[in-house]
Order: sequence, then C-alpha cells, then structure tokens
Amino acid sequence: MKLFVFRLGHRPERDKRISTHVFLAARAFLCSSGFYSGSKDKELEESIKKVVKNWGGDFKIKYEGNWKKFIKNFPGIKIHLTMYGIPFQEKINEIRKNKENKLIIVGGEKVPGEVYEMADYNIAVTNQPHSEVSALAVFLHEFWQGKELKKDFKGKLKIIPQEKGKKITNNNC
Repeated sequence: MKLFVFRLGHRPERDKRISTHVFLAARAFLCSSGFYSGSKDKELEESIKKVVKNWGGDFKIKYEGNWKKFIKNFPGIKIHLTMYGIPFQEKINEIRKNKENKLIIVGGEKVPGEVYEMADYNIAVTNQPHSEVSALAVFLHEFWQGKELKKDFKGKLKIIPQEKGKKITNNNC
C-alpha cells in the first residue's frame, strides 16, 4: 500500500510556497509521490526534485492536466482533506486498515463540489480554517502513528540533532 498526495488547482503566482510545502510535507511524512493540477510549474517540480536529490528518498512529483480523470481513475481510495468533512479521528482506523493505495486530495483554489462526491472520504483535521499543509501533516502523522518520524531517507545531507545550533553532514564529502 502506498500513499499519494494530489494538490488540486496549483496557481504558481499565488501558491508557489504553499504547494512546495504540501509536497515537502508529503515527502517527509512518507507519501510515495505527489501530483498536482492547475498550472504546470517547472520551478515547483525542480525544487522538489532538488530536495529529493540532496535529502534522500524516492519521492516523485508529476503534473496532471485533467484532475477529474485523474481522481476518477485512481486505483485505490480517495481521501479529501477539507474542514467540512468528518473529523479524522472517527475514520483514521478504518482508513489505516484498508490496504488499498490512498490518494490524499488537498485543495488550492476553491474546491469544486464534484471532488466531495468523487472522494471516498471527506475528512477534517479540525472543522476550523487552517492550511492544507498542516492538515496533511497531522493526517499523515496520525495515519503512520508516529513511525514516519524514524525514517532514514539516506540522503547526501543529514541533520545531526542537537540542543543548540545547526549541524548538517554531507555524505558526499
């Protein structure tokens, strides 16, 4: 079973940093790949590829021009993160037990009503406004039950945890 994230409706002029952070969170919290619709953005793709190259893992990012077709044809369950959904605590065990691949959909611009109908689950990480990055991170952390925090990405760069200061090793030197 693999988890994928789908950023619906990326707008480079407005969403550059937030979309980047969606994919960084997806990578760090063990999604296999990220997909996005809206406007194709080579800078976004290159930014994520550079992180993977330096920090490790095998996360991929890909543009999908037809979001309806992509969601409809996804082979697995579709989980839409929305503040209007059912609290995730009520469904996380059910979602976790299902061994099918999972597509986690996060909106950019206003999410079309069709997405709510196409999703198998409309899930809320609180029913309050906040960012799709925080919703994704909290959902994935709860899904993996904290096990993702111990993942070794085997990258060129690695942080050496310490109480104060910053220390990074470069495994290429």
